[in-house]
Amino acid sequence: MKKRILAALLCGAMLMSLAGCGSESGTPATTTAAPAPAESTEAPADTADGSGESALLQSIKEKGYITIASSNDAPLCYQDIETGELAGIDILIFTEACKRLGIPEIQMKVIDFSNMLVELNNNSVDMVVDAMYIKDERLDVALFTDVWYQEGEAVVVKKGSEFTTKESLAGASMGAQPGTAFYETAEQWLAEGKIKELVGYENQATLMTAVNTGKVDAAVTDGIVLAYTLSTDSNLDLEMLSPYEAEASGRIGAAVRFEDKAFLEEFNAVLNGMKEDGTLLQILKDFGLNEDYYVGVEEGKTANKK
Repeated sequence: MKKRILAALLCGAMLMSLAGCGSESGTPATTTAAPAPAESTEAPADTADGSGESALLQSIKEKGYITIASSNDAPLCYQDIETGELAGIDILIFTEACKRLGIPEIQMKVIDFSNMLVELNNNSVDMVVDAMYIKDERLDVALFTDVWYQEGEAVVVKKGSEFTTKESLAGASMGAQPGTAFYETAEQWLAEGKIKELVGYENQATLMTAVNTGKVDAAVTDGIVLAYTLSTDSNLDLEMLSPYEAEASGRIGAAVRFEDKAFLEEFNAVLNGMKEDGTLLQILKDFGLNEDYYVGVEEGKTANKK
């Protein structure tokens, strides 16, 4: 997977305004979505009361907001520390979908990546929105939307490191974030003798610090997140391993509970509308991503198990 995260991450795209307010620790961050045009609010009439809207969508509108889970990693789905607003690729896509569904506000709960689907099924949140790969084992515990976009992993090392190729990593200690596809990739590398040791870190910040301070020799993580992190944090004496061909490339979607299938259909309807009218591809381009990351309507259908 080629990494084409350009300087756009540092300028207009990352600063696109999402009206909202800051939050103190333990309080969900919020962003407000403008009312949708009338033609964008149509949804499948798959409800018991015949209202034309799912029970979850009705409940969300009554509350005035939807609650999502995220591990708060930039540039995917995070709270901007300067403005207090929600930002990122996934948030821009999600905000547009919410506008079209008539959802006025988004609140985000910060949850460790490995626990997000658990919290979803505990009814702590309405959806999981955090660049989550649509994987077979995750389809056993939740429903997933159609594909938002696709991407893959990258490896980071200290500048001037002896580890300069994928083959040289056989002697390296590797860090990764449990619960992610990249941790599973690193586990496979460990089993195959392609790395010497695997150490888990709970989030992107501690993962990067571990490599920067020499606690581990390298780390494997989301390519988009890594490119953004290296371009915005001058304190990190790190670089991406290059050339590098991704092994854990996957497709991104959002998760809902099995009982919220009607809401899933409503969400997919507006998501695919965003693909058809070019909105979704334009959001990706605004973040320096090209057509390689885009997945069309038909090829992006998710085959849920329930």
